[in-house]
Amino acid sequence: MATQRWRLDLAYDGEGLHGFADQPDHPTVVGLLRSTLRSQFQLDDFPYIVGAGRTDTGVHAWAQTVHVDLPTPLYRDDRGGESDRLVRSLNAQLAGRIRILRALPVSMDFHARFSAQWRAYRYLVIPDGGPGLSVTNAFAWSVKGPLDLATMNRAATALVGEHDFRAFCKRAEGSLPEDPLRREVLHAVWSTVPDTASLLPTGGDIVRFDIRATSFCHNMVRSLASALVAVGQGHVAPSEISHRLETPDRAGLPAPAPAAGLALVGVGYPEFAGGPSGLVTL
Repeated sequence: MATQRWRLDLAYDGEGLHGFADQPDHPTVVGLLRSTLRSQFQLDDFPYIVGAGRTDTGVHAWAQTVHVDLPTPLYRDDRGGESDRLVRSLNAQLAGRIRILRALPVSMDFHARFSAQWRAYRYLVIPDGGPGLSVTNAFAWSVKGPLDLATMNRAATALVGEHDFRAFCKRAEGSLPEDPLRREVLHAVWSTVPDTASLLPTGGDIVRFDIRATSFCHNMVRSLASALVAVGQGHVAPSEISHRLETPDRAGLPAPAPAAGLALVGVGYPEFAGGPSGLVTL
């Protein structure tokens, strides 16, 4: 059977999903996509789906990218417009649990993970937000404030470049403690943004951490976010961030920040492969 490789850019609310990877007994991004595509095109088996990166339970994505090989032609009639028809039909069946943003036929050489040049994440924090409402806690982390963003940004500059992030990552099963986890960070900045969605009942701004890297290891962004928030609260010295990059020991650092504040907001690809996903302009 002839197949065509498709690139799908998609968004999802991680709160109702058990992460990205397929789990037979739980709803996941891959699980929902596989079952929907199999039903849509009456496939004999579930299609194989590859993502730009995995997200944990509770983590959101506004610009995830996957690839999947589907029969060609997709539709028996010749009305054309396969990309638009695929987006409309998948979104109708997924019913808002996952939103397909774009469907693009690509070369069989395209690989959602290995063709990616960078990934960008965003973490939202509500300073001095108290316990927070459930609607805010679903998309941001309420912490005791205020936060010293200037000091947090000075500490964050140490992250840029290639470093061993063992102190800020959950080690993969089967790996050894002495195995380095080297990653290259391209951009890491804290800023304040207005609460345009009126999520905060008392008003004020939201604090945002934007980080872009060629790749990330498990729990890296959430661990960095919690450590840098502790810097902003005065609980951790700014120099401790660079020190932990040189001596990869996690002892004494705070636990990773909650999953709900984190979102994958962009993945970088060459223009011939459709260009970046999302609206990231870093």
